Amino acid sequence: MRSTDAAASVVHPRLPLPAAAVGLGLRRALLQDLHDAPAGDFDFLECAPENWINVGGPAGDALDELARRHPLSCHGLSLSLGGSAALDTELLQQVGRFLERHRVPLYSEHLSYCSDDGQLYDLLPIPFTDEAVRHTAARIARVQDLLGRRIAVENVSYYLAPQPAMDELAFTNAVLAEADCDLLLDVNNVYVNACNHGYDADAFIAGLPAQRIVCLHVAGHLDEAPDLKIDTHGSPVIDPVWALLERSYDRFGPRPTVLERDFNFPPYAELQGELRTIRRLQGTQREVAHG
Repeated sequence: MRSTDAAASVVHPRLPLPAAAVGLGLRRALLQDLHDAPAGDFDFLECAPENWINVGGPAGDALDELARRHPLSCHGLSLSLGGSAALDTELLQQVGRFLERHRVPLYSEHLSYCSDDGQLYDLLPIPFTDEAVRHTAARIARVQDLLGRRIAVENVSYYLAPQPAMDELAFTNAVLAEADCDLLLDVNNVYVNACNHGYDADAFIAGLPAQRIVCLHVAGHLDEAPDLKIDTHGSPVIDPVWALLERSYDRFGPRPTVLERDFNFPPYAELQGELRTIRRLQGTQREVAHG
């Protein structure tokens, strides 16, 4: 990673998350459930820092209390790594202070863009071109410089590929290598994109550099049609995605894995069941690896 000594000297993250760690997305609608959750349900919580920076009152107190009890990872929404507008360095400074305050061991962002003259409030696909690789990688490297730490980027779901000069796998690998950053592998996004664009999900995952994969996401999606899946984070994880997650563990070993749910929140007991599924699949892999 390219970083400055001055920037690196002020960041004091927690120890890295264990490989077989299970995480849950920290959402305001879940604050009471997370507060009351029995020990062992999850090992860490993941939040979007933009949703919590400068938040006070009861919600801010609840976040602080949870952060004292559980490690936090952070998954950003607004840096627009592939965008053409200037990088928002003021936001990045706020994010850096948030990461330091809560000793966050892992910070990730989306491999997409979400701003032009203003915030677009959507995660839009970056063109799969050599020029976009260089542009996006340079911005990621700049983020790493300013934060004084490695970051991870997440493969996103997309529904159109504007003028691709390469496929998604080649583009993703080129950005990772050029920026020298890590990957947050969203298994549901791989499944959704494979269905929508007609590629093999297992081949995509097999083609990724395992040494750069630092975290996984799983979530539910909407089946709009047999050949159209919409990434929503609003429903349970389906069996084919669980199976793809298990095969991912079999391929490169367990990684910290976050269950994402953004709306249509079920009773907490249903989320507990999905968290137990992640833990079971991680444990099954470890038995195979060490048995």
